[in-house]
Amino acid sequence: MSDPDFIDECTIYVCAGDGGRGCVSFRREKYVPRGGPNGGNGGRGGSIVFVGDSGMSTLFDARHRKHYKAQRGAHGQGARKNGRSGRDILVHLPLGTVVREASSGLILHELLSAGENWIAAQGGAGGRGNACFATSTRQAPGYAEPGISGEERWLRLELKVLADVGLLGFPNAGKSTLISRVSAARPRIAAYPFTTLRPHLGMVEVGEARFVLADIPGLIPGAHLGVGLGHRFLRHVERTKLLVHLLDPEPALRREQDRSLSSDYRRIREELRAYSPELDERPELVCIAKADLVPDPEQRRLLCEENGLSGRWISAATGEGIQELVRELGQRLAKHRAQETAASEREAAPNESTPNP
Repeated sequence: MSDPDFIDECTIYVCAGDGGRGCVSFRREKYVPRGGPNGGNGGRGGSIVFVGDSGMSTLFDARHRKHYKAQRGAHGQGARKNGRSGRDILVHLPLGTVVREASSGLILHELLSAGENWIAAQGGAGGRGNACFATSTRQAPGYAEPGISGEERWLRLELKVLADVGLLGFPNAGKSTLISRVSAARPRIAAYPFTTLRPHLGMVEVGEARFVLADIPGLIPGAHLGVGLGHRFLRHVERTKLLVHLLDPEPALRREQDRSLSSDYRRIREELRAYSPELDERPELVCIAKADLVPDPEQRRLLCEENGLSGRWISAATGEGIQELVRELGQRLAKHRAQETAASEREAAPNESTPNP
């Protein structure tokens, strides 16, 4: 079962309007023996334009209107009257939408900023009327141009949420509880697997710094092959700059078969590696959630030692370690942004070794 309101992929058909035909017309007036050609130009066809909208979080609207067809341009008329241009269709899409060619999968564009416009299908140009072809040697052209057909194609839309930090872990690892503790996001929380059926975003404030935290639905082994729900949502961690890997100690405390902190960690890392080698290299913080279940520091140390892990213990229920975690995330992201800014400035700066002309 999936969330009917959260749609993160769909295929749509876009068809721009054709350009209007140019007009063949001649001026005929009583006292004008040589009126000459006066056919107007056809109007431009309307285009399909995708617009980045920060107020949207799903492709729900595009999913339920699969066909977008723009208005064609009006034909030219006599007396040098040009045809009216067709009206463009603006399709608002959430930020993070990747536009692919449906047949080949080729990425055509990504909408990453609010108000960004991209022409998905260009309207056809209008044809010129015969008045445009009159010359001193060709004073009565009897032809005009037809309008050019507008572009049409099938496009595949995929939404990848724009978040700075992604929360990863097995189902019921405590990701939803954590994001509800540090932000205003209120995902569904319950004591059974796969209660989170869509990524949730939360804005976290640390002093003057702010960053977006994404709760990604629980991953299980085989997610990259379509097992469970994770295969639908692995794409949403691709844009994150930092990962927080939450481990649940409860199965290990209950001595469940094939479940331990180390095995859970290894399996999630294998899924990331299988889905994208780049994700496997993404910086991460390892946290052991539900610290309130293991209040004894010595027991915590032994549990980490047995599993060969070193991670911070946190508890969204009691608040233990939460502020320290948020503070470190803010510091790491600030450092990352500073490095990105410095790199972009180096690229924009002129090469000093190149002599001035």
